[in-house]
Amino acid sequence: MLVALEVLTTVVVGVMVGVELSVAVVINRILDALPDDSGLSGRAHGGRMLGAVMPVWYITSLVLVVVWAVAGWQQGAGLVVTAGALLLLSVVMSVLLLVPINNRTRTWTPANRPVDWKQQLNRWDRFHHLRVAVIVAAFTLLVVALA
Repeated sequence: MLVALEVLTTVVVGVMVGVELSVAVVINRILDALPDDSGLSGRAHGGRMLGAVMPVWYITSLVLVVVWAVAGWQQGAGLVVTAGALLLLSVVMSVLLLVPINNRTRTWTPANRPVDWKQQLNRWDRFHHLRVAVIVAAFTLLVVALA
């Protein structure tokens, strides 16, 4: 049963990391390369769609890691606990740094965007890259713990 939990947790966290990494290094770059402000609508839609899904995914990942750490405590769970701490950090970063910006940007259109819209998107991107680094580290620890 513990092995199934370990594999499930690693897959759930790994797919989440893949989605966030693709947003950071592929999707937003594609949207930003569109002419003028064409990518703004795509970013707003992504903010609405992923803004609804990702909180559940982050919390589910964190809960799974906590359950793994508790269930595997006797075998040593240091790496899993550290991964959990990193996932908790990513949730705190999301709530304090990324969600406030996302809540603004998801309503923007070319007609109602603020003057500093590009600076706000760049700030979100920098925070997102940092969060991706944190969750990649957490995922790496889970993979090592699983192996």
